[in-house]
Amino acid sequence: MKNFLILFSLFFGGIAFTSAQTVSQVKDRTLSFIETLDDDQKLALSLEFEDSARTNWTNLPLGLAPRVGVRYGDLSEKSKIAFHKVLSSIFSSQGYLKTFAIMQVDDILHELFEIQYSRGQINDNAIKMIRGLNWDYGNYYVAIAGNPAKEDVWGLKFEGHHLSINITAAGDQFTMTPLFLGSDPAVVEDTQYAGLRPLSKEEDYGFWLINALDEGQKAKATIAGAVPRDIITSPNRPQWLEEFQGIRGSELNEGQQKILHYLIEEYIGNLDHQKAEEYLAKLHTRGMDEVYFAWIGSYEPMKAHYYVIHSPDFLIEYDNVGFLDNANHIHSIWREKGNNFGEDLLKKHRMQHEH
Repeated sequence: MKNFLILFSLFFGGIAFTSAQTVSQVKDRTLSFIETLDDDQKLALSLEFEDSARTNWTNLPLGLAPRVGVRYGDLSEKSKIAFHKVLSSIFSSQGYLKTFAIMQVDDILHELFEIQYSRGQINDNAIKMIRGLNWDYGNYYVAIAGNPAKEDVWGLKFEGHHLSINITAAGDQFTMTPLFLGSDPAVVEDTQYAGLRPLSKEEDYGFWLINALDEGQKAKATIAGAVPRDIITSPNRPQWLEEFQGIRGSELNEGQQKILHYLIEEYIGNLDHQKAEEYLAKLHTRGMDEVYFAWIGSYEPMKAHYYVIHSPDFLIEYDNVGFLDNANHIHSIWREKGNNFGEDLLKKHRMQHEH
């Protein structure tokens, strides 16, 4: 593993990452998308860059947390095609397809509860409450903060149930943290979509790693206590963990480090290749020794479990809980330290452009 990291650093260390090219492409596609909207939609889409709505995020359904911006379901076909081009410029194919699988699962979740209602498994009051949550493929909102046509600093948010995508651009640099992806159900167990798992590798690689540890390592990685009911850095909590817990990368053997690397890559690999390579280069420059992995809960699927991967540079959280003894509801998040909604990026940009 160490030889691989050295070779990777040597190879990518000589590459000048073309962030400017990526930002230019995202901006061009964003502007093309805006041009497909009517005047009312353009007005609804736009936020001041300093508006708190840019940095407020939630994964709750629309019925519990109204959003700002333009509703995806209200876009014309032309606008949807243009917006898909925006997302395909910031995500790899896997990240892009996960995004729309998560949205599709929202429709499936609605259908699953209607099936339970028709079978008499839930009552009238319950289905009324559930319908009021407004689960729907179309109930996701896109908003633009600032004016990408005229300003160097701008942002894009696409958010709804189990999805929060946040882009902050400043000059020729951009960030995509926090990036929240979730899925309820984690695996669809009914309808023609039975078997669908939008976040399959996040779950599978986590189990692969924890069960690849020997008993002593597993005891060190495992934190006692109940599985959190959500990720710890959820919207109403501190957005970073200061304490490193679990087992350190330097305490893993080469094979175990590879599995940990696969797991980290699954999150970073959601991003477009140029951005993913930037994050991977940072990971490999520091090395795997300072990456910590911690686990809470069951070592078996469909039972509540949680893990966190934590380094001085980034944070990954994954939580899978559910009702009774059936854990089938994933929340996950990717964070870059200091760059929550582009904090460090904006600070650097403003220092470089002071007059």
